[in-house]
Amino acid sequence: MPARRDPSSLPSLPPQDEGQGRSPWRFVPLAAIVALSVLILAMGWHRHLTFETFVRQHAVLRDFIARGLTASIAAYVALYVAVVALSLPGALFLTVAGGIMFGAILGGMAALVGATVGAVCIFLIARSALGEYLVRRAGPGAAKVAEGFRADAFSYLLFLRLVPIFPFWLVNLVPALAGVGLRTFVAATALGMIPGTFAFTFVGAGLESVVAAQEAAYRACVAAGRPECRLDFNLKSVITPEILAALAALGVLALVPVVVTRLRTRYSKTSG
Repeated sequence: MPARRDPSSLPSLPPQDEGQGRSPWRFVPLAAIVALSVLILAMGWHRHLTFETFVRQHAVLRDFIARGLTASIAAYVALYVAVVALSLPGALFLTVAGGIMFGAILGGMAALVGATVGAVCIFLIARSALGEYLVRRAGPGAAKVAEGFRADAFSYLLFLRLVPIFPFWLVNLVPALAGVGLRTFVAATALGMIPGTFAFTFVGAGLESVVAAQEAAYRACVAAGRPECRLDFNLKSVITPEILAALAALGVLALVPVVVTRLRTRYSKTSG
């Protein structure tokens, strides 16, 4: 784990004249991301990322995977990247679905790659368009907070990634606005998402029989001509208290270096 750096040794944001280096083209990627996200949400296309849709298309997906595993994984990763980069709901569903389709290990690896690449995309776009500008405009107080966050960026990010109670899009944006380095962001993001990602793909791998039973019941209902055939499964039920407790414990461990460093600094000042 990278050692904590003294905030005074961190490079501060250089003074910059209003508008200097602020080409309007820097906002184009962010504006495109926002516009596309709003369009998808307004049209309701994100609602297709549900367990019910997955079960209905289960046979088609199985056939697609059987015809080309590599292409299937590539399509899955691309979809995951798009969902994360556009800050759309559906990451949990995609992670569990990855375990159902590809197994716990392969599905977990594919989900981890997709989530990390998507997070890096929105991080870079937000940092380029807004990061330094917003910190400067917010004043010295915000600059001090951002500096403190950067000093322990790895530990803070690791905690935010390990504890799945913070919105994924928010955890991607906060480091960008605070000016966290790319390498720190990538390392903490990938490492912090490993436990949760593989926990949920392992859950997904065990749901294959549930999916098959739901699919059979749904098709029997449709064949019988019954109205309002629905699937009875709540994806949120996979988020058990035991999984949350385990991830929270790991998150607390990630903050131990920060606490120890702060206590040492306070002790040094007191004894000095």
